[in-house]
Amino acid sequence: MKKWKKIIPAVLSACLLAGCGVAKEDESVYRVSMVAGTGGINDQSFNQLSWEGLQRFGEHSGADVRVLESKQASDYLTNIDRATDTYSDLVWALGYSLADPMLTIAKMNPDINFAIVDFGFDESPHNVTGVVFRAQESSFLVGYIAGMTTQTDKVGYVGPMKSFLNDQFQYGYIGGVAYAAHVRGREIEVQSQFTESYSDAAKAKAIANKMYSNGCDIIFHSAGGAGYGVIESAKENGKYVIGVDTDQSYLAPDNVLTSGMKNVDIAVDLVSTMAMGGEEIGGQTYSYGLKEGCVGIPAENPLMDPEVYEKAMEIQEMIIQGELVPPSSEETYQAFLEGL
Repeated sequence: MKKWKKIIPAVLSACLLAGCGVAKEDESVYRVSMVAGTGGINDQSFNQLSWEGLQRFGEHSGADVRVLESKQASDYLTNIDRATDTYSDLVWALGYSLADPMLTIAKMNPDINFAIVDFGFDESPHNVTGVVFRAQESSFLVGYIAGMTTQTDKVGYVGPMKSFLNDQFQYGYIGGVAYAAHVRGREIEVQSQFTESYSDAAKAKAIANKMYSNGCDIIFHSAGGAGYGVIESAKENGKYVIGVDTDQSYLAPDNVLTSGMKNVDIAVDLVSTMAMGGEEIGGQTYSYGLKEGCVGIPAENPLMDPEVYEKAMEIQEMIIQGELVPPSSEETYQAFLEGL
């Protein structure tokens, strides 16, 4: 023991004199952590896509990235706080449910950057960045596609719960259906219902079964992991379903007509790169849509009529150019109908 007592101080002294190279390397690594919502990073949707974007950022930037999963809402505050302990450059929070917990921790850590997906504060603190998506744009496209494709003139929408965010999906979708109905010169009914959950696939499946039995031949879901139930129902009923967030055609190649994609991975990568590059990203909210390539539909849609796809791409360009503005709320939806 006496021998080691002499050696250890000597090593520490040498390290200090040399500038402690190992510690310096550690300090030079840009660290980012991500706190996922209760849907988990294997939800094949929002959380998973966000984590894939951060992993891609880590690969091309050399940054050190990690994810903390939340089993329940009460984990949010604890996980965001944990994320600041050793990963102190940028902390991502996934989903508006994490907004208040993130804001609490951000105020306690003014020197750390925080970013939240799917939420923007009216007045963002200097170290908080909001990232929102114009989901109504991609939802309008899939609504138009559903309206142009339906044979029964009845289509469905299954959402998770009423909120300002989910209004973008719902009203963007039914706005697109209304636009298609106007083009076709007929009335198309939209049946809408909510699961009140992002994970209750059984309830989503029951809702979809009822919609299909009521005559709907296409259903668009924006219910995250619960949406698997809608896809399963489409398979069992031999009907069409429209996926969300990612291209979900691999889940049911014969039933997924298309998907309203929200390319969260692109936005996470983009904002993380800006932050690492030293840009002042705090105190503001970034809005991403078709123009930025952060929402849209897949390039390959084998079940879709090619002519419908071509028309959808024309509408996409109209949206990008500002010639057509999809509704994102009940109020803007009513105004949109009046303008048809």
